[in-house]
Amino acid sequence: MPQLQAVLFEINGVFLNDSAIQFELLDEILLSENLRPTDAIYQNESLGKSDRRCLQECLALRGRIVSDEYLDKLIAKKSQAYQAKLSALETFPVASDILPFITSLKLKDLLLGIVTGYSSTDTDYILGQLELKDAFDIVLTADDIPIFKPSGDSYRAAIKALQTKYPERQITAKNCLAIEDNFHGIQAAKSARIPVVGVARTYPFHMMQRCSNWCVDYLTELELERIDPSLAPPAEVLQ
Repeated sequence: MPQLQAVLFEINGVFLNDSAIQFELLDEILLSENLRPTDAIYQNESLGKSDRRCLQECLALRGRIVSDEYLDKLIAKKSQAYQAKLSALETFPVASDILPFITSLKLKDLLLGIVTGYSSTDTDYILGQLELKDAFDIVLTADDIPIFKPSGDSYRAAIKALQTKYPERQITAKNCLAIEDNFHGIQAAKSARIPVVGVARTYPFHMMQRCSNWCVDYLTELELERIDPSLAPPAEVLQ
């Protein structure tokens, strides 16, 4: 792998495992529309999809076609309920390894980006709660990309944004790294030719290992020097 320049993160499942909350709120939206809630099969197949895509699919499967304006209202309603739900929790449900891992990447002078299926409103809220708004060099949400994961468009857009903002870094797909926890996200990154680290939060290690380039249970276990030897500590530090 060429010298690593940038690390791109999904939020859902990587920063916090909130899938149960997400589907609970999706079901509340469907019930408010007098439609049946989702089942376990749909939920398992939809991990990593954006709110817009999930809502569009659920409504269409139940014979309901709505305008973009109405869909925007449903997404805004879900976003408001989501933030209220997280705010009511005694402890914000961030993964214990994410903040130390981000700190270690910043110390290595790597560019950091967000490529997430969350809305920009939810993304801003989460990054604000974690005091990470200034930690990322680019942020792309489901509001920025018409077709999101498992399409690779979001990751291709992230590469283009980094190339435009940091031409001196000579960004390509091969010198970026994606961090994902689900199959849709891994497929999206791979279709953009970006190597992927799978984090075994949502699915077991052996399942993630089969479809990602590298796999870890916790991000703090990731040995970046195995991906890019230039990131290894100086020899005198290891002595």
